[in-house]
Amino acid sequence: MASSKLFLLLISAIISMRTSKQTAAAANGRIHLIMVNNCAESVWPAMLGTTGHATPQSGGFHLGPGEETTFDVPVGWSGRVWPRRGCSFDARGMGKCATGDCGGVLRCGGAPGATPATVVEMTLGTPQSPMHFYDVSLVDGFNAPVSMTPVGGGRGCGVAACGADLNVCCPSALEVRDREGRVAGCRSACLAMGSDKYCCTGDYGTPAACKPTMFSHLFKAICPRAYSYAFDDASSLNRCKANRYLITFCPPQPE
Repeated sequence: MASSKLFLLLISAIISMRTSKQTAAAANGRIHLIMVNNCAESVWPAMLGTTGHATPQSGGFHLGPGEETTFDVPVGWSGRVWPRRGCSFDARGMGKCATGDCGGVLRCGGAPGATPATVVEMTLGTPQSPMHFYDVSLVDGFNAPVSMTPVGGGRGCGVAACGADLNVCCPSALEVRDREGRVAGCRSACLAMGSDKYCCTGDYGTPAACKPTMFSHLFKAICPRAYSYAFDDASSLNRCKANRYLITFCPPQPE
């Protein structure tokens, strides 16, 4: 990863240049998403709009180490972003990713991602209801550290994040390994076990019935600002009125 100090200088520059544009963004009816790759290797961000919402950037692209990109989504947009890792694509955009793959194509174009994958979820507000909701979720497992940080927005705007590398402490029952035998991802207990107890479905389909398991407790201890299971709302769902958000892959850890 890049050093924390250099990364923080970069982020300070981004914020100082762009915070003044908050009002203009709102007036234009757009929300700005800034994606930064702080990982030591390439990532291939993927995006998917929920039903009735368009998928931006054709659903995916390449982001090299240290690179950033900015694009807009409309107010009221709802969808998800996740990192793909270990990808290889040919000139036609056909290939495969070790984790987060969306059908073997560079531009996912509305296709969902394969698990496990760390997911950023957001439901953006409108001028009439301007509050934006966002989170980082481990419900679909983990494949890379990710954070979502509002740029501006005032007090009460939280950072959604799982900044630690869960692959290094993933329980063996949840591990997903690549062709070289390395741990490439960590499944959620729901994905690994498949039972209602772990998936919060069936008889366990309410917050009162579905409680965090030992795996959820482990994930929460390491990533307290991320969803560790389906009903982990209280400490994981964030609210903000900012019109610019920074999504960072492999965010720096405090020294």
